[in-house]
Amino acid sequence: MRIRKLGLVDYQSTWQAMKDFTDQRDASTEDELWLLQHAPVFTQGQAGKAEHVLAPGDIPVVQVDRGGQVTYHGPGQWLVYMLVDIRRHNLGVRDLVDLIEHSIVSVLAQFGIAAAPRRDAPGVYVDGQKIASLGLRVRRGCSYHGLALNVDMDLEPFSRINPCGHEGLQVTSVSRQLGSASTLDIDAVGDALLAELVAGLDGSGSAGNDSAIGTIA
Repeated sequence: MRIRKLGLVDYQSTWQAMKDFTDQRDASTEDELWLLQHAPVFTQGQAGKAEHVLAPGDIPVVQVDRGGQVTYHGPGQWLVYMLVDIRRHNLGVRDLVDLIEHSIVSVLAQFGIAAAPRRDAPGVYVDGQKIASLGLRVRRGCSYHGLALNVDMDLEPFSRINPCGHEGLQVTSVSRQLGSASTLDIDAVGDALLAELVAGLDGSGSAGNDSAIGTIA
């Protein structure tokens, strides 16, 4: 497993790099996890409906090939793109979704935040507010795209969309949950997230096929 910490990077060029990596890899290619942040951008999944983008303003909207509806990415939000041969790990798509969600829940618990996934809506929630989202593409048994965890970011842009296609869905962050008195080390959150995901990739299940799993907010 190769870990890449890419910092703040452009969305579209990173998306293209994920697709290129997936197209060019073979059975011997080492899996990679990319930890990064993006400049402000809305991304619209394959099932995305235009009416869920309410007032994007000066933030670009990019149509992408993951599952799900519209979400926002911006500085202070950790993304982990999971370039994983799920067949090698004997994981099905649902297994991978569960692994991601459980890893996020475990990381949040380390920071004193009680969170849980919802079976009817992929992602992780704190008291009904979404704190992390996921959206995946699986092609030829290999995943790309991944997860987004709101750590210490401006949440206002989420009010410009219906997150995940759900009108009125509230969004939160690690910093908001911990409160202003807390000193939050965003790098520590990223490192903990990577550690949990790497540990979880020894899971087992049924191998997956081409699919897009959503989504996102």
